[in-house]
Amino acid sequence: MLAVYFAGGEMTAGAIASMFAHAWQTTTRHLQVLEKAGLLEHERQGRMRVYRINRKRLELVKDWLTTFFRAP
Repeated sequence: MLAVYFAGGEMTAGAIASMFAHAWQTTTRHLQVLEKAGLLEHERQGRMRVYRINRKRLELVKDWLTTFFRAP
């Protein structure tokens, strides 16, 4: 679902957090994990962080996951 919102290319941390019903700290922790994995990148614009999906890296994950759905 989040990928649909990122289809425009980028989202602020606040916009991402507003989509979920858990604490802000939980969202930022998840964003940090995704960033460390190389799946997200961020840029500071004033007081905001704008996140972008690293599409090349995400494509690698997609390719790896599809191996589990291939017929033996």
